[in-house]
Amino acid sequence: MVLSALEPGARIPASAFFMASLGHIAVGMAASRVHDRTRELHWPAALSWAALSMLPDADVVGLSLGVSYGSPWGHRGATHSLVFAAAVGLGIGVAAAWRRSRAPLFTGLLATAVLASHGLLDTLTDGGMGCALLWPFDVTRYFAPWRPIPVSPIGLGYLSPYGMFVAATEMVIFAPLFVFAFMPRRRR
Repeated sequence: MVLSALEPGARIPASAFFMASLGHIAVGMAASRVHDRTRELHWPAALSWAALSMLPDADVVGLSLGVSYGSPWGHRGATHSLVFAAAVGLGIGVAAAWRRSRAPLFTGLLATAVLASHGLLDTLTDGGMGCALLWPFDVTRYFAPWRPIPVSPIGLGYLSPYGMFVAATEMVIFAPLFVFAFMPRRRR
């Protein structure tokens, strides 16, 4: 299903103000294990990669500043695009090279994949307006044909019974990534 940007003044359904959450964190934590190749989870790295995985949702700040949900700069717009993922991933790769970190190309590519996964996972949710994956070339909002992930309430709504249902559902769906992130690896 594809949704175009809303007309000015169009009513936005309440379900539009939701987002996936634990799945993005699982992706970031798993990426930290892939990146660091450590035997056990390294918490500072895991938290950094989890924060990176949530970066596209920084666009919700615009909602309180009057940015329309359906605008290219609204929620699930430009920051959920593949171009945004590539640009930020490139920046992270360049920063890793500047810091003379190990494998800056790998770091940049992994960061790009983590950021791109955010928009792609959001297309698998059952609410909202879809994601502008192809921004700036196309502002069409896309959904995947199969949408098994319930959308999560933003803010304190996450603590509601529905929010707890969403959290439990995401824990089941993303259990393999959490297991990978937390399970100690055997020594060779």
